[in-house]
Amino acid sequence: MLTGLRLENIALVERLELEFSTGFTVLTGETGAGKSLLLDALDALLGGGSGARLLRQGTQRGLIEALFTPTAPALAWLQQQQLDQELAGGDATDTDTGTGIYEGAAAQGSPPELVLSREWRSNGERIQSRSRINGVVVNRQQLLELRPLLLDLTVQGQTQDLARPGQQRQWLDRCGGDALAACLGPVRQAVRSWRQAAARLEQARADRDRLERQRQEGLQQLEALEAAALEDPNECLRLQEDQDRLAHAVRLQEGVMLLLGRLVEGADNAPAALDHLAACDQELQQLAGFDVSLGPLLDRCGGALQDVQELARDLERYGGDLDSDPASLEAVQERLALLKGLERRHGRDLARLIEQRDQLREQLSGGAAAALVALEAEEQQARLRRDQACSLLSAQRQQAARQLEEQLTASLRPMGLADVRFSVAVVPVPPAEEGADAVAFLFSANPGQPLAPLREVASGGEMSRFLLALKTCLAAADPGVTLLFDEIDSGVSGRVSGAIAELLRQLAAQRQVFCVTHQPLVAAAADHHFQVSKAVEAGRTLTRVRPLRDTQARQQELAELAGGDFSEAHRYAAGLLERG
Repeated sequence: MLTGLRLENIALVERLELEFSTGFTVLTGETGAGKSLLLDALDALLGGGSGARLLRQGTQRGLIEALFTPTAPALAWLQQQQLDQELAGGDATDTDTGTGIYEGAAAQGSPPELVLSREWRSNGERIQSRSRINGVVVNRQQLLELRPLLLDLTVQGQTQDLARPGQQRQWLDRCGGDALAACLGPVRQAVRSWRQAAARLEQARADRDRLERQRQEGLQQLEALEAAALEDPNECLRLQEDQDRLAHAVRLQEGVMLLLGRLVEGADNAPAALDHLAACDQELQQLAGFDVSLGPLLDRCGGALQDVQELARDLERYGGDLDSDPASLEAVQERLALLKGLERRHGRDLARLIEQRDQLREQLSGGAAAALVALEAEEQQARLRRDQACSLLSAQRQQAARQLEEQLTASLRPMGLADVRFSVAVVPVPPAEEGADAVAFLFSANPGQPLAPLREVASGGEMSRFLLALKTCLAAADPGVTLLFDEIDSGVSGRVSGAIAELLRQLAAQRQVFCVTHQPLVAAAADHHFQVSKAVEAGRTLTRVRPLRDTQARQQELAELAGGDFSEAHRYAAGLLERG
């Protein structure tokens, strides 16, 4: 619960320190006195709105500080954030001044107290703020996480909570209690497991598609390489040689004939080379008869004669094989162009193209990509577990919806809504970690008016009463958080305000409840009463807050709320206090 509040230079407050107790607390006072300021300060302290507007004009520093006895969930959050080491136990100190905060508020043996503070400093051009939890600087996101574990603020016409995605589902889940909460964990786990299985399956299918595209590309490459009938890695070199030979066939034939003429037939009226060598051989034979030392030379001459004879025969065969057919040359050139084109397209020479062709043959012989049967079965099983968990959660929500409809309708009818109809629509949606349901609150306040979304058709007063009734239903399922209501009873009749007072009284039996009110019936039902007033001192307007501890002071305030300081109002106020 909220045990203390301290303000310095906030709006019309120069300095204020208040202590609070359990039960039902009201704040009353004239319009404009600053009753809602205390709720605005708590809202700003826990990350709501722009708190800089609260800094008192003409000052350089403002401070809001509050003490709480934290709930078990709040303590768990503090432990998670490692902010639980310095929980106040009577020695909390201001981190700037070192002075004690609410000295004696945390007596020995009392529960630990949580200290929250937010300070603003202005340099004339810019205002900066800093928030602390137990003296440790924290950010706004941390404050917003802690906020619902400490406070629940309701103002007249409040619709932002209703519009927040998933908020109505969260309220319904809280009403469902432990039975519904026990279904949420399995749903989250099942949905996460299904998402993982679905992601694996999707990745496998993407891999399969990628491999299939690669397979098709490989097939096209293999088809082109197979069509080229590649066998000899040196084919390009051989074809180049053939091309050169065929392109110069005429010149080669002419050269061969010239060579044969010189070797065999003779040229330019000169004997042929073979004739000269034959004559040389005969002469050496005769000379060797006179000198046997010429035998080796005779052998060499005979060998030369045989070599030239063999050369002539080879030239004759070569010349006979020469072909100057243009069709053959064209075929060689086309084949050579094909092979060169394949080399350029694939960036590989002929030898590596043959290797690639052989590798593609091996890779593509296995057929399609790996089967997905196992992953598909896994995803189907995970989907089944997800749907079963969501179905159990949906059943619990349907049951909680019927209970909430009965409880809310019963609470709303005494508050001037005798013909109210309320329904909780639980609509199937795609499964997520919060289940497979969307929740919508449907409302009708008048006979003949169809049910419609609450935030679209409820007036400000109807919305206030609805939120009060809802918070009453939630109190039993979610005890501990301090409830603050800002003029939710505005504009209602005396009979309705009496019903509101009774609901607030019941609610305060389970929660610490604060209410800013103008209704004497509501104020008389409170356990604790604070009067908020405005005064001018030394030319400055100040807001004062004082506790009304005795019956006479409360009676005076209730009479003012009832219509003025006159005898009938006092009798009415006395009757309210006596009855309360």
